[in-house]
Amino acid sequence: MNEGLNEKHIFIVRCGEVALKGQNKPYFERMLVDRIRKRLKKIEQPGMAIETVRNEGLIFVRADKGYEKQQIISEISKVFGVASISPALEAEENMDAIGKVAVEYMMNLIEEKGIKTFKVDTKRADKNFPIKSPDISRQVGAMVLKGCKVLKVDVHNPDCELFVDVRRDVAYVFDKKISGFGGLPLGTNGKGMVLLSGGIDSPVAAWMMAKRGMLIDAVHFHSYPYTSERAQEKVEELAGLVAGYVGRFNMYVINLLPIQEQIVQNCPEEETTILVRRFMMRIAERVARETGSTMLITGENLGQVASQTAEALVVTDASVQMPVMRPLIAMDKVDIMEKAKEIGTYEKSIEPYEDCCTVFLPKHPTTKPKLEKILESESKLDVETLIDNAVNSKELIVIRP
Repeated sequence: MNEGLNEKHIFIVRCGEVALKGQNKPYFERMLVDRIRKRLKKIEQPGMAIETVRNEGLIFVRADKGYEKQQIISEISKVFGVASISPALEAEENMDAIGKVAVEYMMNLIEEKGIKTFKVDTKRADKNFPIKSPDISRQVGAMVLKGCKVLKVDVHNPDCELFVDVRRDVAYVFDKKISGFGGLPLGTNGKGMVLLSGGIDSPVAAWMMAKRGMLIDAVHFHSYPYTSERAQEKVEELAGLVAGYVGRFNMYVINLLPIQEQIVQNCPEEETTILVRRFMMRIAERVARETGSTMLITGENLGQVASQTAEALVVTDASVQMPVMRPLIAMDKVDIMEKAKEIGTYEKSIEPYEDCCTVFLPKHPTTKPKLEKILESESKLDVETLIDNAVNSKELIVIRP
């Protein structure tokens, strides 16, 4: 074996959807490598290196043995664009070396997991290698049986599937493919402004758009003193959980109470919800344009509440010119809750703190608003001054993981 092989932890990182990008593939791969490097940089320790390189459609991470394997895997798996990760051992590109490493790998698995059966699956990426994949599998299997007396071959339901990936000058041996979230690397699809509340839906919506490669900022509305400082702290903590995937981002906090009071005093009660929503969208659009976002992102889900009927969404969208992304629009609530649990935001979202949307909530909100009637109601308000005052009073909070 070459000197230096397996002196470090080795991880094979697969790109998933990035691999389908045709002529743009190198750009997406470079962005993915950059995101992995940034992600791992935060756990770097003095005197211990982590190296990330791209080679033949795969990404390889090599880390000094002082790092915990699971810590590296956990960080890489949160990078959007990563389809799977495999901790691996390297071998020289010849059958004796591959067989020795395979035996070593399986001996470790016997000790760690008590496996009794296995099969070998080979990929021969280097087509110049003189032995074809089925024969490599058979020969490696025979070497493992000879070196690990307790093991038997089971090609139908093995305890362990041993993978051999033969590449130019080196082969890799591993037994599992740990799933990442897939998607596209952050920064490959522009920037959006998410309307972030303390509920279940909007953090999931932000996460899903980030998974498609979109950088995010956020705007959060409160109605202090009707909503408490602790309610805002909850939203900041929730935003921090999202930042665990997307990195640092800006959240603009705006008091909506002056606008709500004007609506309650001057407009029909049943229209309160849709009127407030239109103001929120206008304000978010203004902040988005000022800060470089090209679209709005909401956690709205068709039919979930009165402001999210098809008619209400049409009237809401008529208040802005910027495109509105609603990644949850057709999802079941149960599915949204499951996704929130998967990404770690659910428990924080269900903490019982008040939200600005529940302030001045009408008893019988309109579910099929007419745009002409809404515009008539808005004509009783100084819309532009209310928006200007709200935007000018915004508070910037930098959200960090």
